[in-house]
Amino acid sequence: MIRPAQSIQALPAATPFIGPERLMRELGLGEFVRLGANESPFGPSPPAVAAMCEQMDRLSWYGDPDSLDLRDALAAKHRCSPENVLVGSGIDDVMGLAVRGWAGPGARAVALRGTYPTFAYHVIGYGGTMDCVDYLPDGTPDLDGLIARARDVKPSIVYLANPDNPSGAFVSAGEIRRLYDALPDDALFVLDEAYADFVGDDELLPSTFDDRLFRVRTFSKAYGMAGARVGYVLTTPANIATLHKIRLQYGVNRNAQIGALASLRDDSFKRYVVEETACGRREYAALARELGLSSLPSRTNFVCIDVGNAERATRIVEDLIQRGVWIRKPGAAPLDRCIRVSVGDAPMRAAFARAFRSVLAEVRA
Repeated sequence: MIRPAQSIQALPAATPFIGPERLMRELGLGEFVRLGANESPFGPSPPAVAAMCEQMDRLSWYGDPDSLDLRDALAAKHRCSPENVLVGSGIDDVMGLAVRGWAGPGARAVALRGTYPTFAYHVIGYGGTMDCVDYLPDGTPDLDGLIARARDVKPSIVYLANPDNPSGAFVSAGEIRRLYDALPDDALFVLDEAYADFVGDDELLPSTFDDRLFRVRTFSKAYGMAGARVGYVLTTPANIATLHKIRLQYGVNRNAQIGALASLRDDSFKRYVVEETACGRREYAALARELGLSSLPSRTNFVCIDVGNAERATRIVEDLIQRGVWIRKPGAAPLDRCIRVSVGDAPMRAAFARAFRSVLAEVRA
């Protein structure tokens, strides 16, 4: 009988995400109001859809393993050289490359407890150890805690999502710079900017390239291409050269490259998505106030609504799923007292509001 490597065999089984398809099958439901994965309800840009459809008969071709045209466009967007950009199959892919390249077996990594789980999934899967810092009591990232833990354990890699997932909080560029400057000189800082498109460029860290800094972005959120799996990293040419040693050469499919390139050229559609998303966030905040609850400030395409405690949040999520409305909740304190709801389109938001009012009334009764 063959066995996996000892380090892998010793790991407990882990499922970072349970998708709606599995839940629907288990519950015997035909469809969900999908508000659990922060997907865009507005879809991809129409020109992007048209460009992908035009090329469907060439799906027998491999994509460009270097993503040359897409890297050129991303370099123009970020005012850098194509040598500062590497494209992968979603943020999860490029995040895994960062962990493989700089935090392999025996390495330590620092992140917030309960943040986007794929980072820890990679660290543990590649033989590293996680050191976690709790969020502050108000649910915002504890930057001073990250700095203190990093100075204490001397990690190979530090991770922060900004805007944050799952809280939705946004940390100013000045505070990000303060954190970065305070980290050990030999620690790689992975800055996950999956939701940066919902924030003004003037609010973000300016185009900065340093060997200790990885900025990862995605087309899954504002560009509405989550199913296409396209993400990228911005860093130095030296770091990109390291990633070329270990990346999957044909990991990005051809149609995803075509769609992403067309999306970058459609600024008006992205502005529409960002504006509609902000409207949805305001609607959720108003709903929370109407029901005597509070919501956490968010700069993403989701909102956390504080329902009081973790037990109540779990019950609300489960009861909503029974009603065909799929949302999620953060898993670690203090955010586990919240439910997290993606911003849907107007009909989806209305369906959530109806179901949430009903479920909350039952829970309170």
